[in-house]
This record gives sequence, C-alpha cells and structure tokens, in this order.
Amino acid sequence: MSGIKVMIVDDSAVVRQVLSGLLNAAPGITVTHAVANPLLAMERMKVQWPDVIVLDVEMPKMDGITFLRKLMTEHPTPVVICSTLTEKGAQTSVEALTAGAVAIITKPRLDLKQFLHDSADELVSAVRSAAGAHVGKLAARAAMPPPPVTVKLNADAILPPTDARPMTATTERVVAIGTSTGGTQALEEVLTALPRVSPGIVVVQHMPEKFTAAFAARLDSVCAVRVKEAENNDRVLQGQVLIAPGGKHMLLRRTGAQYFVEVVDGPLVNRHRPSVDVLFRSAARAAGANALGVIMTGMGDDGAAGLLEMLKAGARTVAQDEASCVVYGMPKEAVKRGGVEKSVPLNAIYREILQQLQH
Repeated sequence: MSGIKVMIVDDSAVVRQVLSGLLNAAPGITVTHAVANPLLAMERMKVQWPDVIVLDVEMPKMDGITFLRKLMTEHPTPVVICSTLTEKGAQTSVEALTAGAVAIITKPRLDLKQFLHDSADELVSAVRSAAGAHVGKLAARAAMPPPPVTVKLNADAILPPTDARPMTATTERVVAIGTSTGGTQALEEVLTALPRVSPGIVVVQHMPEKFTAAFAARLDSVCAVRVKEAENNDRVLQGQVLIAPGGKHMLLRRTGAQYFVEVVDGPLVNRHRPSVDVLFRSAARAAGANALGVIMTGMGDDGAAGLLEMLKAGARTVAQDEASCVVYGMPKEAVKRGGVEKSVPLNAIYREILQQLQH
C-alpha cells in the first residue's frame, strides 16, 4: 500500500468516523485502522504498523500519554495528538509534546463534528508533516532526564516579602527565538542548558491557545531561568524567558534602555498566531544590532522573512542545523533566503545565546 498509512486511536466513535472520512479523502493518505483504545491499537500494529498515529489523550484501559511513551521507547512512530481543549487537557497535551508527539490538533467538547470538518486542512497538514518528521530525535530527547536545577529560592527564605517591588537588573541585549514542530522538546533542551544569568529571551512556539501557559510552567519547573507566558507590557529581563501566548501575536518594544513585549490580537500571519515573523520584525525594529535571532525546527516558512530583516538591521542570526531538526522546514527557508549567518546543532544554540552577554 502506497502513501501515508494512518491509525486513529480515539474512544469516540464520532471522532473515528469523521477523522477517517477526512483523511481518506486527502490524496496520498489512507486510514488503515480506527480503534477505540491503545490496547486494540497494539493488536492491530502486530499485523500492520502505521506511518502516523492520530491519538486521543483521555481514553479507557490505557491513556494516550502512557501509550505515547511506550511507543517512543519501543518503536518511535510519528504521533499527532488530537485532544479536547480544556485547562486539564492543555497540561496533558504539553506532557504529550514533551513525550515525543510531533503535533497537536485541539478539539472542543461542543460542536465537535463541525470543528473537525472546519479543521480538515490543519489535520491533513499535521499528518503530512508528521510522516516526514525524524521522530527518533524526539524519542531520544524524551528519554533524556532534565539536568539538575538548583531550587529557585527567593527572598522569602530569608525574610517576609514587603509591599514594594525591588528593582530588577535588566539588559539592552535580547534574544528572539522562533520554532514550531519539534520545538517543545528543542526549546527545553536549549533553555535547561542556560544558567540563571542569561540574556532576556522572547519566544514564539507555534502552539494552540491555552496550551502555552502550561508549556511555560513546565519549562519553568526544569530551568534555572524563569519562564512564563508573556503578558502585555511584561519587561524583558536577564534570566527570564517570555513565551508568546497561543492565539496572540507578541511584539518586542523598547522604551529608553528597556525592552518590553506587547501582546496583541490580529489576523493569522503565515497561518499562525502567534507568528515568528511578527516577533522577528518587531525585534529588527526595536533592537537592531542588540538582538540575536534564532530559528529552530518547524514546518513551513514562518520566521524566514523576519530573520532576514533582523540580519539587515544588524542583528546576529542563527539557525538550527538540518541534522538536529525534527522538521527542517523553517530553518531551511531562512537559510535559502539569506537570513542566516550560521547554522549550528541544537546542543550548541545555548552557547550562541550566552554570547549575547559579551557583545
């Protein structure tokens, strides 16, 4: 059988029926099995292994996260998570991305059938992207324990807090990072390697609305730097990483010697909100030669034009190299357009970031 073979694992008969119809209608994609839980999936996979698995998270008998981790340990396979968009689901889905899922499609509890039809292009695109992803890299990173992190104590350990907020040291240097497919794990590898004294960082990771807060909280729990979902007018500070909220664009602004972010609504840019191009363009205008632009693993070309603008404004620019990318789409396009000064492996990006403090 030619083309992309897909297995759907979801306890909802309606979801299985609708997803099967949508994917089978796409050229080059065939749904070989649609089953209600991971145990049935494992039985079917003894006969025929799929190229891509579309996986629900909350299911009876075995949950999707447990099944995903088992897959990535025993037989790495591209997985697209299709989960309900709730606060609890957001946290679970972040765990799924950390465990090695390639992409995530959100689904609401209401009007599910109509939503899936409306999201057909997104679903087909995610499956095609997953089929070409290097999931062995995701599996290897998922298996790596995070480096030990010193507990981030604050002044409460010495004396009780007061009503006044202390002045916090800042820097005129800033790092702007853009990433997509495979970026959740790639960002974790980069950010956990940074010491607490690091330049201020702003990040666009393509991720659905309400997932970014849980993603930022997870990173904050394993990093020496502070990581938070960006809010409008947040200062860009040394030792802090601001993650653009899903469903909003994030822009870098400057007032005097201080940088801050502006979180705004707006149309999709490059089919994304937040968009890497929006962040990079704002960094080119606000920071110029004081900035470093980093483009990492991801599908498509979002960020390529903006990175070139940063380079022309005097910024340093770096791309993740092909060998370490899960999907070499965004970096490849940035290199093709001439916006990349140099390409480096994922495990060398943190050193490029730290060099910002020396420029």
